[in-house]
Amino acid sequence: MSLLTDLINLDLSDITEKIIAEYIWIGGSGMDIRSKARTLSHPVTDPKDLPKLNYDGSSTGQAPGKDSEVILYPQAIFRDPFRRGNNILVICDTYTPAGEPIPTNKRANAQKYLAIQMLFAEEPWYGIEQEYTLLQKDVNWPLGWPVGGYPGPQGPYYCGTGADKAYGRDIVDAHYKACLYAGINISGINGEVMPGQWEFQVGPTVGISSGDQVWAARYLLERITEVAGVVLSFDPKPIQGDWNGAGAHTNYSTKSMREEGGIKVIKKAIEKLGLRHKEHIAAYGEGNERRLTGRHETADINTFSWGVANRGASIRVGRDTEREGKGYFEDRRPASNMDPYIVTSMIAETNHPLK
Repeated sequence: MSLLTDLINLDLSDITEKIIAEYIWIGGSGMDIRSKARTLSHPVTDPKDLPKLNYDGSSTGQAPGKDSEVILYPQAIFRDPFRRGNNILVICDTYTPAGEPIPTNKRANAQKYLAIQMLFAEEPWYGIEQEYTLLQKDVNWPLGWPVGGYPGPQGPYYCGTGADKAYGRDIVDAHYKACLYAGINISGINGEVMPGQWEFQVGPTVGISSGDQVWAARYLLERITEVAGVVLSFDPKPIQGDWNGAGAHTNYSTKSMREEGGIKVIKKAIEKLGLRHKEHIAAYGEGNERRLTGRHETADINTFSWGVANRGASIRVGRDTEREGKGYFEDRRPASNMDPYIVTSMIAETNHPLK
């Protein structure tokens, strides 16, 4: 095994200019992350300089067997914390051989709406709080919980410390450092309210980069839990009963919101979100109705509300924003399994400057 570890950690930079690029994409379910590697003749820093790559879409639920070829278009590059050196991770989106986005390619459409805001010089900033649950591999039960049983009630676990409160911290810290190494703008981590549940935050990031970075961070977490022999769950309500669900709260601001008098723009944006509440809910993650019950720091799924410092509202405005009269708001409705391309672009579309 020591030889295997030595080989995995081989530094190739002294003997060859060739590098390994891991192409990453989203599979047919919308949450399954796929990847395949290819060798490049030299280091690359711009996705425009990367070749396209094809894969068998019939094996990922994205194409029929009789016409199975799907083409990967490289869109964003990150440093590879697993292979290190000049090796890279490449976030891609997916197209037919004719150059049309396939139906599960949500990035292409998101880019259009986010580009409109950039054209209006609004510089949309996003900060996404990604909650997730670590599960014991063979029983699909939260890490640290007695098999078939329950720990003590919620209370001591949120941001908790100690062997009886924090389960999986080594995985969480490994992921934190891997994200920083990769170049992801991860801004923090914390233990969540339900034991075995954690959160990482990505942002602030501008426009389409938010979705790219969240997906890259999810990929890293999948790989790290794979090594650790732990199952990663983005289910919005992994355990029924008196336990918190898992969300992906999305913080949002535009240049107008961040400038003096921005609170008026924020209130107008919240009003627009309320008018399209059902449309947003429909796009904010599968199974979200199990989470948005009006309990456990959520608003009821059928009712739109907002409030200052209110974690039981659909939209929360922070005390700092209220006091300074400018800043951002937090959309607390997205589930942990939401697609960040969909959520960020939908918020941008609803808040189109001309609407």
